[in-house]
Amino acid sequence: MKLGDGVEQAIHCVTMLSRLSEGGVLSAAALAEFHGVSTSYLLKHLQALSGAGLVDTVPGPKGGYRLAKKPEEITLLDIVLAVEGPAPAFRCAEIRQRGPNPLPGRYFAKPCGINAAMLKAERAYRAELAKVSIADILADLEVTDDGGIAARGCAFLEIHERKTAR
Repeated sequence: MKLGDGVEQAIHCVTMLSRLSEGGVLSAAALAEFHGVSTSYLLKHLQALSGAGLVDTVPGPKGGYRLAKKPEEITLLDIVLAVEGPAPAFRCAEIRQRGPNPLPGRYFAKPCGINAAMLKAERAYRAELAKVSIADILADLEVTDDGGIAARGCAFLEIHERKTAR
């Protein structure tokens, strides 16, 4: 299974937004700059996160994005579903019923075994993503970071965070 680049970008952006101070926001341009990605491409994913209720959009020249929920309330599954949509990754097109010499419908009364196996795997995958929150990601980073990652993020936020009223 391959997820689009937008999933990685969205997860990193949500993680970055979780580090904002009370009332702080970051512009899409600042988030794109920090992650070295296209602002226009990132905007599409930020809009999806906003539509899913994961981030808030603050309009205006001092506006930007901030989390709409606490980091412990946002899971990786929430972000994946916001960006990629809720449809399963595998979509059975019932090709077993196509081609020459088609068989009668009685041969296809049971769901396709391939489809059943793929949907079972997807349920397991989604269940695992649902177990991991942004707070978990941050906690893991605190354990593994020697301070360099945190310092880079803090220095960037010091320059680019915009203060607004909550």
